[in-house]
This record gives sequence, structure tokens and C-alpha cells, in this order.
Amino acid sequence: MFFWIVAALITAAVAAVLLRALLQGGASESTASFDMKVYRDQLAEVDNDLARGIVSESEAKRLNIEISRRILAADQAGRRAAGPAGTARPLWGIIAVSVPLAAALALYERIGAPGYPDMPMSARLERAAAFHDARKSQAEAAAETPRPAAPAADADYLALVERLRKAVAANPEDIQGLTLLARNEAILGNMTASAEALARIATLKGPAASAADYAALADTYVLAAGGYVSPEAEAALNRAVEIDPQNGTARFYLGLMWAQTGRPDLAFAYWAELLREGPEDAPWIAPIRARIAMLAAAAGIDYTPPAAPDGPSAEDLASAGDMSAEDRAAMITGMVDRLAERLASEGGTPEEWARLITALGVLGETDRARTTWREARSVFAGQDAALAAIRRAAQQAGLSE
Repeated sequence: MFFWIVAALITAAVAAVLLRALLQGGASESTASFDMKVYRDQLAEVDNDLARGIVSESEAKRLNIEISRRILAADQAGRRAAGPAGTARPLWGIIAVSVPLAAALALYERIGAPGYPDMPMSARLERAAAFHDARKSQAEAAAETPRPAAPAADADYLALVERLRKAVAANPEDIQGLTLLARNEAILGNMTASAEALARIATLKGPAASAADYAALADTYVLAAGGYVSPEAEAALNRAVEIDPQNGTARFYLGLMWAQTGRPDLAFAYWAELLREGPEDAPWIAPIRARIAMLAAAAGIDYTPPAAPDGPSAEDLASAGDMSAEDRAAMITGMVDRLAERLASEGGTPEEWARLITALGVLGETDRARTTWREARSVFAGQDAALAAIRRAAQQAGLSE
């Protein structure tokens, strides 16, 4: 509240100064009035000089004509400075002050943050780096995270898991036993115990450990810490992307880690790329779609996420085979119409055009599929790689070139 009071007082003071200067009439009008007074004094002096015989009558007449001409010119200048009706200057003065003020308020409403001190980018990066380096360890975060209720399990299963624990403890280098133990501890909700087994597996495998091994370890660390990406989880994630830079699980959690440590710009880079790549049924797509707009805003990025594909996928078409003919046709038709409408108005990827052609072929709408195939060839003319997937879909739909 104090911020807005101070801002209002400063704004009012500046506006008052500007309006006063604009409404006073300006320097041109004051100069014209002064000139008029001088010229009138000169006319009086000429008359005095004529009466005293200092100038001749013809010279006095010439001087009077010249001074009168200057008086007329000064009078016209004063009228132009005053405006045609004396209202233009006040109106433009109000507009000149009000428009920038309204624009400033609108801009501050969008990007301002009253109550926050001014912080240069270098200071923000330093603060984020300090926060990143000083964050809690995996053990601290897991200890503070409430454990969910363990799923119901019968006594025989629990007895088998206990025997497995003892067997692994007796043979700690048995990778197969550790793998079984990690899986069963996770089923029972013992995520920390599961992570310990996975970490042991990665150590035993050494250079042979895969990106999937490290991604699974990081995933379990995050689950054990209630969604928090610890330094230990980050180390596993970095190792995963070193082995496989395209590992989706690792890239998603690295983006989450940067979002948690004050670097939305780095988080956005990971998530926007994952969202663009897909596929839509990847486990990280839904959480990214739910949060990426907020993340982009925090990073100061003007971003519109790509639309989710709304045509039938291969899985949709396969599941439709178990429906009645009427239900199957209704489901696919609705999906196809939505996809066709979007491709016509907004365009889409080659995969989406291929999906539409395939779906139309399933529906038996051969003419419509052929028209779509022609449109796709026009859209992606000269792009052989893009046309390859579309051509395969057209061939499967029984269409020719």
C-alpha cells in the first residue's frame, strides 16, 4: 500500500508540472505580447520626434507604416499561439499527460511486482545459484516427506519380501536380487529402500549402467522426497543425459529441478523441447502442459504451447475394433472432424496429416482421404522427409499418387 501511495504522489506532482506548462499559453504568446508593447512605444516616439522637428513628415509617415506592419504581424503571431478557440491546448495537455500515465499503469500491472526490491539479472542468477547449491540432501528431504499409507498386502507376500531382503543382504552384489528388491520395495511404498537398491545396481554395473538405470534411480529419489529433486537425484539425471541426451525422464526432472531452484528459463528450455517432441502419451506431457504457461511467464517468455493432437491415435483405432459398428463410427468421426478442422485452420505436423488420412481410410471416406492427401502434398511440397510418413498413410488407405 505504501508503494502505491508514493507512486500516486510522484505521478500527481509530475502531471501538475506538465499540465501547468501546457496550459499557461507558452513562450510564443508571451513574446508576441511583449513585441506589441514595444511597437506601440515606438509609434509614440515617432510622433514626439515629428513634433520636435527631429524627423521630417515624410520620414515619420514611412516609420509609422513600417511599425504598423510589425504590429499586425505580432498580433497574428499571438493569435496563432493562443489557438483558434483557446481550448486546443488544454485538451492536448490533458491527453499528453493521461495517455502515458495509463500506458505506464497497464505495463506495470502486467510485469510489475510492488513490494519487491529492484534486483539486477546478475543478482538473481547469483541468488538462484546459491539456493541450488545449498538445497537439502536426499536423506533430509526424504526424512521430512510423509510416507503414504502402505498398500494392503497379504502376510505371505510380506514374508517373501522379508526373505528377499535377507537374501540380498547376504549377497549384496547380486544384481538380479537387487532388481527384484527395488521393485517390491516400491510396491510396498518403501521408496527410499527402493532407491538404495537401485543406487547399488548402478554402482555394480559401473560403465555398463544405462541411461534408463540412472533415470529410474532419479525417479525413485524424487518420489521418495515427495516431488523434490535433490542433489543426489540431479547427479543421477546428469549421468543419464550424458549417456543418452534424449532420455525423456531425465530431461523432465532436470527441468523440474531448475524450476524448483529459481531458473525458470532453463526449466522452460527442457520442457518446451519435450512438449514439442512428444509423443502426447508420454508420462511427462500432461504435467508439462499443466505448468509450462506459468513457467514461461516466470521466465519472461511469450509462449503458446502447441495444441494437443485431437485426432485418433493408433491405439484409439485399435481399441475401436472392440466396439459396435455404430459406436466405433461415432468415436472416430468426432475425432476426425476435430482434427480436420484444426489442420484446415491452423495447420499441423506431417504426423497429424498422416493420422487424419489413416482415420478417413478406416471410416471408408476414400474421397475425403484423397482430398486430404492432395492438400498435404501441397502443404509439404519439396519436403521429402515430411511427405514420407504421409505417403505411407495414403498407401495404407488404398490411395494412389
